Amino acid sequence: MDRFRQTDDTEYIVWRRPTVFPSYRVKYLTYILLVGFVLWSAWAIRISPERFIQGLGATAEFLESMWPPDFGERERELIREGIGETLAMAVVATILGVAASLPVAFMAARNLAPWPVYYFARSLIMISRSFHSLIIGIIFVVAVGFGPFAGALTLSFATVGFYAKILADDLENIDMGQLRAIETAGANKLQVILYGAVPQALPRMIGLAIYRWDINVRSSTIIGIVGAGGIGFTLLNAFDRYQYDFAVAILIVIVAIVLAGEVASAMIRRRIR
Repeated sequence: MDRFRQTDDTEYIVWRRPTVFPSYRVKYLTYILLVGFVLWSAWAIRISPERFIQGLGATAEFLESMWPPDFGERERELIREGIGETLAMAVVATILGVAASLPVAFMAARNLAPWPVYYFARSLIMISRSFHSLIIGIIFVVAVGFGPFAGALTLSFATVGFYAKILADDLENIDMGQLRAIETAGANKLQVILYGAVPQALPRMIGLAIYRWDINVRSSTIIGIVGAGGIGFTLLNAFDRYQYDFAVAILIVIVAIVLAGEVASAMIRRRIR
């Protein structure tokens, strides 16, 4: 609120919209700095109108070379092989990743594990989440060679960071009264977790596994670009050979597979609920 006085000493109150900034001076200064940063960023990447106009022509030629999509007999066979590898990678990675994530998640729940175990498990999750799947894919390709095995290991590693973190956060919000009741009845630590924590978290565990499988299907189409097998590797070869019509056919199939996986996972999650 701003106050000011008229000549007759009558006080008026003028309403001004609240702001999250300490003051309006800080607010406008922040806006100026943001605008300046955007302008500097545009200058730093050398946005040129001439280059943009030239790129429009090259884009038109590129799009023209992509149509119509090439679904020839040989191309369909390559797509079938790539899709088969992609789905296999997603299934294997989800099973291995979830199996490895479950103990890590329980160790990473503050209310279920002592603090040394808690910090150790949280460190494992942090390490898994620190690297993009493409980086991990490159490492495993170098370690075990090209192919879907490297892709399955990559997605399994990524699954731990995602699945274990979300499940651990959910476990920290379970009803501890049930666990104390089971412990009072004479159960040991393992029995308390199996009969007290697991039943409360089981629907969430199943839902997260399905959701992670859906993510792994999408991710498996990407990590193939670094040589980790799947349809992504086929897509990379098509671009390297300038077979853009075949590349767009692969992209159409990838979109169809992702949509089908999304629908299937949504139906399964709805039945679980």
